[in-house]
Amino acid sequence: MSTAAVRFISSKSSALGSISLQLFVKPNASAAREGIVSITPSAIHLAIAAQPKDGEANKAVIQLLSDVLGVPKARLHLRRGLKSKEKTVILDNSTEDSVTSIMDILRNASAS
Repeated sequence: MSTAAVRFISSKSSALGSISLQLFVKPNASAAREGIVSITPSAIHLAIAAQPKDGEANKAVIQLLSDVLGVPKARLHLRRGLKSKEKTVILDNSTEDSVTSIMDILRNASAS
């Protein structure tokens, strides 16, 4: 089940492709609120404690997604939104079937 917030991008050269994650990031959140806030059809809403200064917030976004999804940071790449609250992060080396499991992981993380 692919949505605008999470969708699979196929690769021409292999069975593995990438998953695009559309994010809306709220920096300067309290440490207690840090994490996945909600998931809407258009974006995954994150709150992070880091400030949007010198790339700190972008690093915190990658670290948070790595921790929540249980994937190495090296598989996550910021494709768009370097200086914006709206970001696109790509998860490399994924299968189309993994979209559903990633959505489940994100939903569970937002509920806790």
